[in-house]
Amino acid sequence: MSKKLLFVIALGGIVLGLNGCQWWPLKQQNKELAIIINHADPLSVQIGQYYRQKRNIPTNYILEIIFDPSVTTLSPKDFARIKQEVDALTPPDVKGYALTWTKPYRVDCMSITSAFALGFDTSHCAKGCQAIAANPYFNSNRSQPFLDFGIRPTMTIAATSFEDAKALIHRGLASDYTHPQGTAYLMDTKDKARNVRSSLYSTTIKQLSAKIPIEVIKDNVLKDKKDVLFYFTGVSKVGQLDSNRFLPGAIADHLTSFGGQLTDSGQMSSLEWLKAGATGSYGTVVEPCNFVQKFPHPGIAMYHYLQGDNLLHAYWKSVAWVGQGIFIGEPLARPFGNLDNH
Repeated sequence: MSKKLLFVIALGGIVLGLNGCQWWPLKQQNKELAIIINHADPLSVQIGQYYRQKRNIPTNYILEIIFDPSVTTLSPKDFARIKQEVDALTPPDVKGYALTWTKPYRVDCMSITSAFALGFDTSHCAKGCQAIAANPYFNSNRSQPFLDFGIRPTMTIAATSFEDAKALIHRGLASDYTHPQGTAYLMDTKDKARNVRSSLYSTTIKQLSAKIPIEVIKDNVLKDKKDVLFYFTGVSKVGQLDSNRFLPGAIADHLTSFGGQLTDSGQMSSLEWLKAGATGSYGTVVEPCNFVQKFPHPGIAMYHYLQGDNLLHAYWKSVAWVGQGIFIGEPLARPFGNLDNH
């Protein structure tokens, strides 16, 4: 075969290849979520940029703000300035926010995620054992919370190192559309004050046992389980977390007073769930008392997740009084979504 003919064949192949590329659709950008970065916090910037790339979020959906990254609590005045800047920068079609830091986790008496979602409002706070304002998104069948309720659910991609943040993000990505075959573990603990969600278990089993295996464990500790998809308990500190294997997309939390104090809790920080392999968790940042309404309802969280909601929306729908609690994890994890309808 002549060199000229070989050249023509090769050139034809290149042209066909280039023409073929024109028919290959570009991956659709994810415009559901805006990422809020603290430009004064190098780790926040690093996490935000990495998450944007991995989730194919447009560059103009990164909202950069500046505040002191060393404090655990923002004042209402400082937050008002930040929120005004965020509102001005937010594209109109954004349905929720991802934060990229562990501190601050509070705005005065509210959690940082609730403050960004709802705006700072003392009706979502309480001194002592008091009810607080209702979460309008609670157990909703809607999927457009900003259009329907004027709120943008918020979760923070919480990590104290970039390696931990990357691992969390990768677990979320690995979970998408996989319909994992895991088990829901509902702990019936001996801690009477923190075991109040056990009253919800019978209804949860009745409504969801046909969709997922559910085990109620009468103990303070779950150990040596290799298929954990949901883990709900009520204790101040959870033992033997590392003995279990959390599936990508797993949700896990413990009902206690200060789990949401991510970096300086006198109890177990909710961050420990993520370090152990969970993809999402929740905790309260100020004393909530043991109102079940201030913590995720296991059955409601599981129901909406199993119905195809992503982690951000399923978790937000599970807390009736949300002002004092912080959501942490990889917000776009969607194990039970339908890829055809994505």
